[in-house]
Amino acid sequence: MGTKVNIIVGSHVWAEEPDVAWVDGEVVKINGDEAEIQAANGKKIVSKLSKLYPKDMEAAAGGVDDMTKLSYLHEPGVLQNLATRYELNEIYTYTGNILIAVNPFQRLQHLYDSHMMQQYKGAPFGELSPHVFAVADVAYRAMIHEGRSNSILVSGESGAGKTETTKMLMQYLAYLGGRAATEGRTVEQQVLESNPVLEAFGNAKTVRNNNSSRFGKFVEIQFDKHGRISGAAVRTYLLERSRVCQISDPERNYHCFYLLCAAPQEELDKYKLENPRTYHYLNKSNCYDLVGVSDAREYLATRRAMDIVGISTQEQDAIFRVVAAILHIGNIEFAKGKEVDSSVLKDDKSKFHLETAAELLMCDPGAFTDALCKRVMVTPEEVIKRSLDPYSATISRDGFAKTIYSRLFDWLVDKINSSIGQDANSKCLIGVLDIYGFESFKSNSFEQFCINYTNEKLQQHFNQHVFKMEQEEYTKEQIDWSYIEFVDNQDVLDLIEKKPGGVIALLDEACMFPKSTHETFAQKLYQTFQKHKRFVKPKLSRTDFAIAHYAGEVLYQSDQFLDKNKDYVVAEHQELLSASRCSFIAGLFPPPPEETSKSSKFSSIGARFKQQLQALMDTLNSTEPHYIRCVKPNNVLKPAIFENVNVMQQLRCGGVLEAIRISCAGYPTRRTFYEFLHRFGILAPDAIEGNCDEKAACKRILEKKGLIGFQIGKTKVFLRAGQMAELDARRTEVLSVAAKTIQGKIRTHIMRKKFVSLRKASVCFQAVWRGTLACKLYDRMRRQAASVKIQKNQRGHQARRSYKLQVSSVLVIQAALRAMAARNEFRHKKRSKAAVTIQARYRCHRAHSYHKKLKAAAIVAQCRWRGRIARKELRKLKMEARETGALKQAKDKLEKTVEELTWRVQLEKRMRTDLEEAKAQELSKFQSSMDALQAKLDETNAVLLKEREAAKKAIAEAPPVVKETEVIVQDTEKVHTLKAEVDELKTSLQSEKQRADELEKKRSEEAQANEEKQKKIEETEVKIRQFQDYLRRLEEKLSNVESENKVLRQQAVSVAPAKILSGRSKSNLQVSQLVVMFYPLFHLGQYIGNIHCFLIFAEECGKWSCIS
Repeated sequence: MGTKVNIIVGSHVWAEEPDVAWVDGEVVKINGDEAEIQAANGKKIVSKLSKLYPKDMEAAAGGVDDMTKLSYLHEPGVLQNLATRYELNEIYTYTGNILIAVNPFQRLQHLYDSHMMQQYKGAPFGELSPHVFAVADVAYRAMIHEGRSNSILVSGESGAGKTETTKMLMQYLAYLGGRAATEGRTVEQQVLESNPVLEAFGNAKTVRNNNSSRFGKFVEIQFDKHGRISGAAVRTYLLERSRVCQISDPERNYHCFYLLCAAPQEELDKYKLENPRTYHYLNKSNCYDLVGVSDAREYLATRRAMDIVGISTQEQDAIFRVVAAILHIGNIEFAKGKEVDSSVLKDDKSKFHLETAAELLMCDPGAFTDALCKRVMVTPEEVIKRSLDPYSATISRDGFAKTIYSRLFDWLVDKINSSIGQDANSKCLIGVLDIYGFESFKSNSFEQFCINYTNEKLQQHFNQHVFKMEQEEYTKEQIDWSYIEFVDNQDVLDLIEKKPGGVIALLDEACMFPKSTHETFAQKLYQTFQKHKRFVKPKLSRTDFAIAHYAGEVLYQSDQFLDKNKDYVVAEHQELLSASRCSFIAGLFPPPPEETSKSSKFSSIGARFKQQLQALMDTLNSTEPHYIRCVKPNNVLKPAIFENVNVMQQLRCGGVLEAIRISCAGYPTRRTFYEFLHRFGILAPDAIEGNCDEKAACKRILEKKGLIGFQIGKTKVFLRAGQMAELDARRTEVLSVAAKTIQGKIRTHIMRKKFVSLRKASVCFQAVWRGTLACKLYDRMRRQAASVKIQKNQRGHQARRSYKLQVSSVLVIQAALRAMAARNEFRHKKRSKAAVTIQARYRCHRAHSYHKKLKAAAIVAQCRWRGRIARKELRKLKMEARETGALKQAKDKLEKTVEELTWRVQLEKRMRTDLEEAKAQELSKFQSSMDALQAKLDETNAVLLKEREAAKKAIAEAPPVVKETEVIVQDTEKVHTLKAEVDELKTSLQSEKQRADELEKKRSEEAQANEEKQKKIEETEVKIRQFQDYLRRLEEKLSNVESENKVLRQQAVSVAPAKILSGRSKSNLQVSQLVVMFYPLFHLGQYIGNIHCFLIFAEECGKWSCIS
């Protein structure tokens, strides 16, 4: 429907955007057949001109209630109109007489109350806002006035709100149809209350909807000749039987199973039920509860609805016994038997569930086991019993559950119809069709195939109805429409239902042959439809096939097509349940009629569904149809979210876009003569002037602009697709030129008017300004004279004030300076005293430090000098080493040195004791002085307190009028003096404390030093004792050496007086000389810590050791 013409730079258009389907923007550049669009969301899009759609910039801000009123009837226009109305909570929109209902996912109670019903009752269609009540009212009025049956077709995907819309339709029809009573209960009440019953047994949670109808429903509401409801009937189609045994996460099984598990405890005990998580048919999915829904309350509501529709208590009990039995049947498991291809119950748990199911179904447990695990084959010769393997037994079990549930649902529908009652004399009815919408999932089976087949049928009916409406419109306006082509989907229907070569026929044929499989069925489809344009064979699968439906291509998996198509009851199951002791269950399985022909032995779901669908289509063709298309705005099921891509797909699946295509194939744009001339009269003003015929004027405008293919009706102008956009483009050009001309004239007029106004204003301004200047000059002169006088008085006042201020300031400054001088003098005296104290302390410290340095230097000098003397003595001793008497002298000298060192140690001990006593005396003196100062301070504080109390007493006894007396001043001065003395005492006390702390610190340091010296003295005493022992041993050696020397001398005198002493005597003599010579140095080094002297002694001793 796009067009590459009439798009110019500056045009507002719709362009495709994958994320949001369509986005609006402005054309900023055109290159050949491509255009660059600046989108409203800020993006720049390049698209072909043929894929662009013009945007109506004059559209109403709130959208239009009927989309046939849109200037541009195309996909983005329809989508934008729905989105705009949805934002305003306008969920209903017309497309001709088709109602589009967008699910709001919230309660809008004001739209469905009795007041709203009263407003729409009898109102002409289109006069009020779009509403589901308007469609129901039109159908009801048409039935009353024309005497013809009507039908309302409600369609849409799961979660679009079909069920709720159907309820609203039935409520409104019940409101219009009055109150025809039947056995104490009204027909409309029974019809409305049949919904909860059918929802409990036919609805389930799916991926897209929490309450999805898994069957099609056509409700026939019958009316008498007075327009009152006289009867009703419910027709159902294609219940999804496979859901009983197969569900996927996060879906749920049918609601009735969960409602029964939430029943009161006495009923659970009665049916031996537990938590739904324990049942195989329910725990295949992890979803057991619905958000915001109480299964317990819904169970009670379903019971009440059963009472209203006429189901007795005994029948209700039997119904829920069947439901409980199905849950127990699902928990029966099989294992391999002893025989080949046989099966037995797996364990005691399976046996319990089988016995419970048999008890609920009131049949024999043994026969029940045989019905599940065995098959009977009847031959002309004999009857053969064949055992089933565990897999086949499981399939038999699931088939049994599906069959009994399907029969139960059919019984419910029949019971509701019989309870409501049908009017055989009714001539008119209104049918409400609530049927599943087009479905396309990741995995599509036989159910989706039948659903999409139904939607293809309904789409053809819808297309024919829309085309018929177009024909009526064209005929009414008397225009030629014979060449308009009609878009039909008959080829898809032929592919599905044609005999003998359709998909359903081939499926029935495959089901008749026992050896047929889904693979052979798929190969048969490939061979038959390999050249069909609607049939697609996937490249990567051998059993799947795809069909190109009107809403898109759907890929089907044929794995279970054959099993799901077979509609027969196993003979063993039929016999088992027919023999049930419960009349209700036996009634669900009546004896089959006698088969008269061979062809009647096989019955298929597809064939039966095809017959039901054909009957439905015959019913719809015999009625006047009305269409309601339900749309789900988002997949998260939340309000105020509108997903463009999702809605566009649903519009395509619902046939709305197909209807638009049908309209666009003819004349999609229609305008009355007045609207057309009002909008496009500016294109040819000469055609309107002097011409009162609107039809001729419209035709002249279109011919003048060179348009072809348009039609002029009796009251409207019919334009082909794209012609409205072309006229709008030309209208935009004319308006642009006119706007530029008007802007030029207006700007000239504005500038001329502005110039004259400025000139007039300038003259007035000059006159006013000159007068203002004269007034200002006079005022200035007067102000100058006044200011001189004011300045004179002010200066005199300021001079007097300044003089007084200076006098007072001088007095204050003098007092402050005198106080400061006194404080400075006091501070100087205080600092002088502190400086004298510090100087004394420092000089004492410096003298003490100098004394210590002199002492250390003297010791060093003594050491050096004694070392020098020792070296000289060493040289002398070397010369006198041979003399034995030298050893004696050395011994005496060493003893003298030891005595001297002992005396020094004692002297140092005595000095240390005297020092400690002196320090203790000094500390006691400091402590006594501190105590005296503290006592003086306490005395001063006591005096001060007494004086303060006396002052307070004097103030209290003084008369009220305070007089200045010298006593108060003297007391105040005395108080200040005392405070100053106290502050001085505190300062002196603080300084004394600091001195005491410093002395204490010095005392601790001296004590530490004395301890170190004491340690050194003790070490020295130990070493002296060791040295004395050494000397004693040395004396013994010397005595031995002397005796040996005497002997040697005698020998030397006798043998060789002139020979040198032997090496041994010489070595001994050298040792003695070394000891005598270095002993003072060693002792001196031990006392004063002179390591150098000690090393000399050690080195010489080492040399001696080497010599010895």
